[in-house]
Amino acid sequence: MTNAPERLSKKNFTTIAVLIVSSFVVILNETIMNVALPVLMVEFDVTADAIQWLATIFMLTMAVVIPMTGFLLQVLSTRKVFLLAMGMFALGTTLAALAPGFGVLLVARVIQACGTAVMMPLLMTTILDLVPPARRGVLMGNVSIVISVAPAIGPTLSGLILQYLSWRFMFIVIIPIAILALVIGTPRLGNESGQAKTPLSGLSILLAVPGFGGLVFGLSRLSAGGASALNVGILILAVLCLAAFAFLQGRLQREDKALLDLRPLTYRDFTLSLVLMMFAMVALFGVIILLPMFFTNVLGMETLTTGLVMLPGGLLMGILAPFVGRMYDKVGPRPLVVPGALVLTAVLFAYALILDSTTPIWLLVVLHLAMSLGMALIFTPAFTTALNPLPHHLHSHGSALLSTLQQLGGAMGTALVVGVVAATTASKLAAGSDELVATVEGFAPGFFVGAACGVGILVIGFLMGGKKELAAQEPENAPAMH
Repeated sequence: MTNAPERLSKKNFTTIAVLIVSSFVVILNETIMNVALPVLMVEFDVTADAIQWLATIFMLTMAVVIPMTGFLLQVLSTRKVFLLAMGMFALGTTLAALAPGFGVLLVARVIQACGTAVMMPLLMTTILDLVPPARRGVLMGNVSIVISVAPAIGPTLSGLILQYLSWRFMFIVIIPIAILALVIGTPRLGNESGQAKTPLSGLSILLAVPGFGGLVFGLSRLSAGGASALNVGILILAVLCLAAFAFLQGRLQREDKALLDLRPLTYRDFTLSLVLMMFAMVALFGVIILLPMFFTNVLGMETLTTGLVMLPGGLLMGILAPFVGRMYDKVGPRPLVVPGALVLTAVLFAYALILDSTTPIWLLVVLHLAMSLGMALIFTPAFTTALNPLPHHLHSHGSALLSTLQQLGGAMGTALVVGVVAATTASKLAAGSDELVATVEGFAPGFFVGAACGVGILVIGFLMGGKKELAAQEPENAPAMH
């Protein structure tokens, strides 16, 4: 591979810009549905358990498809992968907007998720291929907008739409953007043949589907139904399938035939950042779930008000991300991650200790802004530090691994905090506490889970290097140090 130019060409800049916008739209769609579930339950006359499948099936599909994107990016051109991803997303979104019944909407969510799953690894791999390491922080700052801001403002956008329009407009407003991205992006993306003609491993797929899908499904059932024998059994089966999958990939990657090459894990910075991202996603998705629940169940806020309270934090993350990227290129990860983790941990402890039915809205906004500042200082360094040391032939697999673990982290965060809050609230009620008191006290352990993740991020932050250590890294195409 020839070295990337120090400055991006206009074509490469346009390519990355189109992929960032496209990725933002598809990731936004992941959380936009959550606020609408009660409305759709009435619309289609289905039970609460059934309507949750609109969110669960999306996460399940993402968890199954993302591990396969490393293979797709190896054997297909960027243009074909983009057409596949955005084409499926546009098709699924159109079908969802027109859905005459619940079953069709469920199928539409699966099609949407297939497209969404491919976009993030495609974006990260393209940045790694086109952008020199010294400038990746700025571009990865924009990627962190996609990962952290899009899920944060999804509930706000859906709340605004549901306040004034039909639920179908959650999809209708996205369709023109998806089609425009297809029209603008397709001719500007490279159509060179894939780097390798790797044969597809059928056994890998047979293990990946129950492994990754079963883990997300088991975690979602755990948060909804507790640690029943069936739920624990699903998780055990998933872990066994994942262990077999990892063993098989280890054998296949010796001949570059792996569905998901695990060699990025031999790079210290990649593995450290991967663990950090898991902690960050548990905390992020935990808070995204808990705060709206608290605002609604304890403070009695309406959906729109809840979204507006959380909107400033989401916008702050978006504004800060490019600046954090530039700072990363100058100082490295540690000077950013450590203070970010300190702020995040302090806010989550504050949520656990001071939130009650009398908490003023201004304090909620201030705390959420502070938490968003902490997250902004964490995400960009994590992405960039993870992917920077990987050689060219591992770019696609590293991106797929990172995206897969993000999904699993989000599912774990949701399952952990919801399960802890539900169990604590039930325990308080059984002990005779007033319903409001039990509900308020039930949220505290959920926020403590997030704070514990913040401590984990802090520890990893100290293990990361600064600019000096980054400068001493191996060249991009050097072999990994085992």
